[in-house]
Amino acid sequence: MRVLIVDDHPIVASGCRALFADDPEIEILEASDAGSGERAFGEQHPDICVLDINLPTVSGFELARRILGRDPSARIIMFSMNDDPVFAARAIEVGAKGYVSKTGDPQDLVEAIREVGNGGVYLQPATARSIAFAGPAFARSPLSKLTSREMEILRLLSAGKSLSEIAWLIHSSYKTVANTSSIMRQKLGVRTSAELVRLAIENGVA
Repeated sequence: MRVLIVDDHPIVASGCRALFADDPEIEILEASDAGSGERAFGEQHPDICVLDINLPTVSGFELARRILGRDPSARIIMFSMNDDPVFAARAIEVGAKGYVSKTGDPQDLVEAIREVGNGGVYLQPATARSIAFAGPAFARSPLSKLTSREMEILRLLSAGKSLSEIAWLIHSSYKTVANTSSIMRQKLGVRTSAELVRLAIENGVA
């Protein structure tokens, strides 16, 4: 089974190699950003993609959308430092088959890869409980009001990108990005892009 790890921290890929060092059936492939990850998917045809959410330029959410646009049957696991259940919920919304927190046990990733590789889905038990029982707390999170595409635009705004740059990065039009930014401000009850950026930083999107 060929597993593509897309993460800009080399130690993560080397850690994954170490996890599967004794398993001859697993081959680890590597990429460091969305562009190289998309190319690797097209050229090397991995069985599973493990995508870090916080990639340089566009995020793992956007990369997942592009990969699934090329192959709707692609099996994707999102990998993140963020334990907020909203991120896991948005990963599922995008089409990921699994979500693993980097703060958990490394064996969680092993289990996720094996489960998704066998055609299943995977959430760490704590994450699954958080989503199932979050209730009002989940609804109160500002991020729960946003789609994964809106979260991507919010993340890029917080990184200092202009609307024109964001449109180019996510393969969209300036008008669409501007309209989405306006909709986000309405949803979140803020009036300016600066307030959007502050909210992004406070909620771990940046």
